[in-house]
Amino acid sequence: MPMQWFYLIAIVCLKILGLQVLAVTDGSDVQGLQDLYRSLNSPMQLQHWKSEGGDPCGEAWIGVQCSGSSIINLKLHGLGLTGNLGYQLSNLRSLKHLDLSSNHIEGSIPYNLPPNITNLNLAANRLSQSIPYSLENMKHLRHLNLSHNQLSGSLGDVFKGLENLREMDLSFNNFTGDLPISVTSLTNLTSLFLQGNQFTGSVIFLANLSLSDLNIEDNHFSGVIPEKFQTIPNLWIGGNKFDRNTNYPPWNFPSETTPKEKNISSPPATNLSAFESHPSQIRTHNKKKSHAAGIVIIIGGVALVAACAAFAIVVHRRLSRGKTLRSLASGDEESMTSPPISTVQGATYTSMSPQQSPHLSAFSSSPMITPSRLPAIRTKTIKVPRRKSLSKSRMPISAKAYTVAELQIATNSFSEENLVGEGSLGSVYRAEFPDGTILAVKNIKTVPLSIIEEQQFFDVIRNASRLRHPNIVTLLGYCMEHCQHLVMYEFIKNLSLDEALHSATYKPLPWGRRLHIALGIARALDYIHSSCVPPIAHSNLKAANILLDEELMPRVCDSGLAVLRPLASNTVKLKASEMAIADSGYIAPENDAPGIGNTKADVYAFGVLLLELLTGRKPFDNLRPKAEQCLATWASSKLYDSASLGQMVDPAIKRTIPSKSLSHFADIVSMCIQPEQEFRPPMSDIVESLMRLLQKPNATDGAEALSFDPSFRSTNSRFLGSPTLSFYSL
Repeated sequence: MPMQWFYLIAIVCLKILGLQVLAVTDGSDVQGLQDLYRSLNSPMQLQHWKSEGGDPCGEAWIGVQCSGSSIINLKLHGLGLTGNLGYQLSNLRSLKHLDLSSNHIEGSIPYNLPPNITNLNLAANRLSQSIPYSLENMKHLRHLNLSHNQLSGSLGDVFKGLENLREMDLSFNNFTGDLPISVTSLTNLTSLFLQGNQFTGSVIFLANLSLSDLNIEDNHFSGVIPEKFQTIPNLWIGGNKFDRNTNYPPWNFPSETTPKEKNISSPPATNLSAFESHPSQIRTHNKKKSHAAGIVIIIGGVALVAACAAFAIVVHRRLSRGKTLRSLASGDEESMTSPPISTVQGATYTSMSPQQSPHLSAFSSSPMITPSRLPAIRTKTIKVPRRKSLSKSRMPISAKAYTVAELQIATNSFSEENLVGEGSLGSVYRAEFPDGTILAVKNIKTVPLSIIEEQQFFDVIRNASRLRHPNIVTLLGYCMEHCQHLVMYEFIKNLSLDEALHSATYKPLPWGRRLHIALGIARALDYIHSSCVPPIAHSNLKAANILLDEELMPRVCDSGLAVLRPLASNTVKLKASEMAIADSGYIAPENDAPGIGNTKADVYAFGVLLLELLTGRKPFDNLRPKAEQCLATWASSKLYDSASLGQMVDPAIKRTIPSKSLSHFADIVSMCIQPEQEFRPPMSDIVESLMRLLQKPNATDGAEALSFDPSFRSTNSRFLGSPTLSFYSL
């Protein structure tokens, strides 16, 4: 072999080694930045950034600052960025400072923000919707600046647990409603800027905060100005509707002379440079890492050169041998066997055309997989173009890829004792893996899929795996091997809302707990409708698809999977049609079948769920008189009559619901189940209405309703220690 080929192989090997050694950035951080880059429309301003691959710390991606292998600062201020913030910022677990201010970023603030962030600056963009409820989980947050955006709606109780927050700027947005009681949790807050919004109500919740800067100008606040505001050094209160004629409590600082133009320090311009605080320490750490990396490169380089040299010698010998064989051959090309395009699994499942692919489905014939039913592995040479692997599609997937063999072991070959549910897309099994992880495995039974349909299936799974919300069951894994299609979810082992409401095994849910369940479901729907681009419709919302965890908080199942129904096998479609009869009460008037709808159809189904929570009745019950079989139809005419409304309430909780709370709840139901979809409100409005209802005095039936009742599950429950058969019932 010519020497130039030897040198070329050696150079390539050295480059590969160098990339592997220098790829110092944590893989989760890389994935988070890749998703952000794609969500921002892959802007040219972000030099060195990549949508696939890359090493942010090693390649000096613009705006990225690292400590070791972790990204700790991300400063992209004023770069003219567009698009949205994506779904995977939570992968940046070591990020402390995030500055995306003064850009043109649109959409809503995602729920999955970096969990350990201390400084967050998203000011001067085009962000809409409201503040996500996940904010209350950011316990380390100190500086928050969301000013000069298009945020709207009420704030909600999103400030609980933010004791470390020092400065917050929400000015110049379109926030409405009263300040939530959770602002009293901001015990270390020193600077608060709320000017230029449409807030209403009292400011009494701000009275006991240790503020040095407070600007609430140009809102619609009313009531009495708290006496303690006199102690705030920098105060702006003009442009509101305060009661200036009331002398109680005494106000010694005349409000009419409050200097509206008084000079105070500008709103918090978040300090986003950890390097400025500890430059020497980080540089020393990086120098040590660079020195160690250099030693590894040298040692590895020598080893790899030796290996490449040996490889080159082997290649040279084989080429020489091939030349000798060709010189002895008679010229018959058909006697020469070309190497296979792919081997082992790849031969059957990545290289075959749809016409050649075997129409075998182990799951479609039986809920149990056994080695004898799996399609044989083929190694036959196939001269067709190589099919692109789905795992290398344009956008990575956050879920883990499992093999059929792993799932067979974890489910004991999909045995009956591990079966936990039968749904309209297939069966669900409990899977326990060698490391102790327990997942719910949904076997989605499909017809034989073409290459395009396989890609569509993968895209659905990829998008569903990106959903991160405390009220949504997380999709953690998938399997697309041997013509099988399975997805893996976190395992919620308590019970479903359908059982909690309609099974005699359980005690009735208290009214307060029912309200909190409704709010959790509403938040989950608001997330997939408003925070996902494009919006995702659940399209199969029902009580059986709502799991309740050990604290009886709701977890919505199978978000985004209903679109797979056209790919289901005939037997599954038959099963789904049977289920549709029982679920018909959830279907909006504009839809003929479940699974075919939009976000407005979800709002209707949610309204039916609210009726279930209120009445304890099933959405469709053919055992009742014909006029009462469809819950929504029967109840719609009774929501505005106080006597009829009282008779509708579940007898188990009738005496515990205050009349005003009942009336407001009926108003929410009525909005959701409007026959014309254009009159149904967005889920963000429903969330706001439910939160206002819960914040009202006496809205619930006592403190015990807000905590888990250990006696809720009766002692003779057949579900103790085992999952129930309605889990994951899509």
